[in-house]
Amino acid sequence: MKAAWYERNGPAIEVMVVGEQPTPEAGAGEVRVKLYTSGVNPSDVKSRMARPLVGPFIIPHSDGAGVIDQVGAGVDAARLGERVWTWNAQWQRPHGTAAEYVVLPSEQAAHLPDNTSFEAGACMGIPGLTALQAMRLAGDVKGKQVLVTGASSCVGYYLTQMLSQAGAMVMGTVGNEAKAAYAQAAGAKHTLFYKNGHTVDEVKALTHGQGVDVVIDMDFSTTAGWLAQGVLKHHGQLVCYGSNPPLDISLAFRAMLFGSFNLKFFLVYDLLPADRLACLTSLNAMLKAGSLQHTVLPAFSLAQVVQAHEMVETGQSIGNVILQIA
Repeated sequence: MKAAWYERNGPAIEVMVVGEQPTPEAGAGEVRVKLYTSGVNPSDVKSRMARPLVGPFIIPHSDGAGVIDQVGAGVDAARLGERVWTWNAQWQRPHGTAAEYVVLPSEQAAHLPDNTSFEAGACMGIPGLTALQAMRLAGDVKGKQVLVTGASSCVGYYLTQMLSQAGAMVMGTVGNEAKAAYAQAAGAKHTLFYKNGHTVDEVKALTHGQGVDVVIDMDFSTTAGWLAQGVLKHHGQLVCYGSNPPLDISLAFRAMLFGSFNLKFFLVYDLLPADRLACLTSLNAMLKAGSLQHTVLPAFSLAQVVQAHEMVETGQSIGNVILQIA
């Protein structure tokens, strides 16, 4: 099969190879997916740059979509021909979705509703599930003020839609006017330009000095400092799914204690089984209902995997970066 892989960490242009690899076979409890698309996420870029390899080579990317063309022992043969999207395809495994085929446990190939494109399917494993779990941890958001950091990011775009549809008033941090318009189209009531350094003051002005009920955060290295400045109201909560360096972060204990803040952290790759099932069920219901909008950039080919990784690294694109496999 055709695939992209790397054998050492480093810049994409230096380490990524495109060529032929053996076509995998489904084992017991597994399915083989003939891939049509492969999603490229920031975590894929970070893994290629620095994460120790878990095999002699890594076929990157956890997200993808395609059709099951082979099932292993113990898997219902009725799954043959099923349209699916993948999650955790390359999490702690060497072979991800940057290939014509991927083999993975049957439960990691989620049903893709007929009304959802393979392109959109390749955006569900990390962006979609992260957004949904963050909102689940936030609890009932109807009528609440929620600050979404990175509202125009791949996760933030889905999260802003979900929160708005659930009745929240969403404020979102963004980097420029184009990203502000994008977040507003997803349902953000207010967009705040984080580069001006006045985000907390703007939040306090919009909330009459009280702070928001919830912060859903992609960069705790920045947001941690806001906790002592009034970004959260008394008994407010912060839900965090990521951070930029540095990762050794100081916390304002007195502010958190006297604010009775509730902090929740999660890693989308490491959800508890019950949480994973709840997310998969809810997300597929949203897809079937057509309630989510998807923004997928013009697809790169498998041969253009270097350019795809470089686009994700720049952080300037608006929308999800995918490879078109077939």
